[in-house]
Amino acid sequence: MKSASLRTLLVIAALVAVNVLSAFVFFRLDLTQEKRYTLSDATQTLLADLPDDIHIDVYLTGDLPPGFKRLENAVRETLDEFQAQAGKTVTYRFIDPGAITNSDAKNKFIETLQNRGLSPTNLFANEGGKRTEKLIFPGAIVSYKGKEVPVLFLKGNKADSPEEQLNQSYEGIEFQLASAIQQLTQTKESRHRVGIIGHTQVPPSRFADLLASVQLTYDLFFIDTSKPGPIAGVDAVLVLKPDQPFSEDELFKLDQYVVKGGRALFFVDGQRVDSVSNEGAYAQPLSVHLDDLFFRWGVRINRDVVKDLRSALIPLNVGNLGDKPNIQLLPWRFYPLINNFGSSGNPIVRNLDMILGRFASTLDTVQSPGIHKTPLLLTSPYTKILKAPALISYNEARQQPDPQTYNEGVHIIGCLLEGKFRSMFANRILPGDSRAAGFQAEGLASRVLICSDGDLVVNDVDYKRNVPYPLGYDRFTRNTYANKDFALNALGYLIDPNGVIAARTRTVTLRPLDKIRIAANQTGWQLLNLLGPLALVGLVGGVWQLVRKRNYNR
Repeated sequence: MKSASLRTLLVIAALVAVNVLSAFVFFRLDLTQEKRYTLSDATQTLLADLPDDIHIDVYLTGDLPPGFKRLENAVRETLDEFQAQAGKTVTYRFIDPGAITNSDAKNKFIETLQNRGLSPTNLFANEGGKRTEKLIFPGAIVSYKGKEVPVLFLKGNKADSPEEQLNQSYEGIEFQLASAIQQLTQTKESRHRVGIIGHTQVPPSRFADLLASVQLTYDLFFIDTSKPGPIAGVDAVLVLKPDQPFSEDELFKLDQYVVKGGRALFFVDGQRVDSVSNEGAYAQPLSVHLDDLFFRWGVRINRDVVKDLRSALIPLNVGNLGDKPNIQLLPWRFYPLINNFGSSGNPIVRNLDMILGRFASTLDTVQSPGIHKTPLLLTSPYTKILKAPALISYNEARQQPDPQTYNEGVHIIGCLLEGKFRSMFANRILPGDSRAAGFQAEGLASRVLICSDGDLVVNDVDYKRNVPYPLGYDRFTRNTYANKDFALNALGYLIDPNGVIAARTRTVTLRPLDKIRIAANQTGWQLLNLLGPLALVGLVGGVWQLVRKRNYNR
């Protein structure tokens, strides 16, 4: 009797000790295979150093289909992890716009959310034989010191199945939220500096959306390479669709900037397309004298233009309807839709939607010791390559293509280069040369990304309202492609591959049930779920009665 009482007291004392210890020692264990509840190092550092309170209003909640309910739970779990890391500095709440019963108040609230940057999504379902429609907002508003940033959770590649898109959205939740918090809490001293190198006759309004988006996170500077002095004081440079040649002195500055550890992002055309008539355009070779520099780094932009069967649509007159022209949207094979990403695990392109190209050229890799090359953007396998100069006829869009002639395979459009770059001017700078001071033939490890389509970062303009369209927006189909996401991801990776961008590598494996086996064995599984618990309770009760009888018989 004494030993039993002692054991009871020891158990109670142990439980009390564990509870007291837990009040002072906090730890969490992530036992999932993908470590889905473990935040990236950069996110943990960001949350640990928050200078003030962050509040997040999430509008993805309420009566949702299972896939969206899983996304809601993932958002809640991620925010719980944020709170575990940051403590009371991070607060959040879930708000259901559909719970507002007053029609006028609900419409006003929805309009307010749209004005704040959240885009709604329509859900369709069949209830009681009737098709119903519901408007949801798969997003959040992150607030900090009177400032706010909208966060859209519904991301991913629209060419994939709805289940895969939702899973890709699941994987991107940490990155979307952490990026918004980083944007809001940056100080002037912590912001990275990005330089823009022009050399283009494209109007500034055609780059307006990209530059405005870059300025949300980085300090932006325009660099005139024709002026004396090296490229310095910036963490990365953007070279956007140059159409004017670089001088040797300017090439020297770019060369030394990269050799000394500077990062660079190039969007360069291999040909120039000029309109010649209503019947078509003319693609002629374009050289801005970057060829030798790129060749030294390990790539070559070819003087050609890509035709791809996976392409965007343009409006063309296919005839007359009475006395009016018959305008239809037809595939324009010179506008490739890039949905082939060479390294799907790279955070720049992971879970990225399609990218819209225009008159892209091909890009080849060449041997360059010490440089690791990662193709990121590739065409589909169904391509035809035209060597410049080439006539581009609009009549091609009216003709049905022969797939057998589009047999030139996959070609690279964008390539990431990483390593220690060797100078193009090595063994060319003599001791008496004015450029010899500070010259380095080989220096620090760096990163460069080169794309052979300058139009990837050019937005259209609504000339009626005199405002730029979002980068990647197709005004004919009203689709928005992932051109801006690609450019911003690339810039983030080039500047700091171990920063918040690393959260884009998160992987959550989708483990769907076998629907065929479920349908074939549906009755058996239903009986097991219905009778199994009853049988288990009966078995436990029977064993318990046998044990009691045995004890009392003694």
